[in-house]
Amino acid sequence: MLFHAGQACSGFVVVHSGTIKVTLTAENGREIILYRVRPGEVCLQTFGCLVNGTSYSAEGQAETDLEIDIVPVGEFQRLVVQDADFRQQLFAAVATRFADLERLVEDVALSPIDARLARALLRMMDEQGQVTATQEALATEIGSVREVVSRQLNAFARDGLVELTRGHIAVLAPNRLDQLSHPAV
Repeated sequence: MLFHAGQACSGFVVVHSGTIKVTLTAENGREIILYRVRPGEVCLQTFGCLVNGTSYSAEGQAETDLEIDIVPVGEFQRLVVQDADFRQQLFAAVATRFADLERLVEDVALSPIDARLARALLRMMDEQGQVTATQEALATEIGSVREVVSRQLNAFARDGLVELTRGHIAVLAPNRLDQLSHPAV
């Protein structure tokens, strides 16, 4: 765990390798993945804390092995003011991350569950078409609950799109899942 809700920010995180998963947990315990931070990307939580002088409102967890630098608060502020290249890269990365969050809101609010789950399965499958994730993890990934994911996975299995085994999902028809992932408007 890199940071928790309510924790003060110690500096600007620069990811050189690996992935940080940033999640938000509601009072009822439901969790949603806001975004992942990879090399060259910005953690909006950290950026917001540094700019506004606030604490984290979400959690950041190492999803893989990480190589990171933490730029101390004073150095970050100096770079923003004095280094035009740093400032431009920072603002471009923030704009990109903000667009990602807009897509997340649109996806959760406006996309049907089958499309969201199809996109997640395609994104998470390995080269052999295997997804190693629990139904709970898939629910968190798409902003839903395990029971809904379970019903939809069973429907996908009945339709021959996936094969379900404990802890694994074999994607049998990636082209059909891709069609489902982009519903007609």
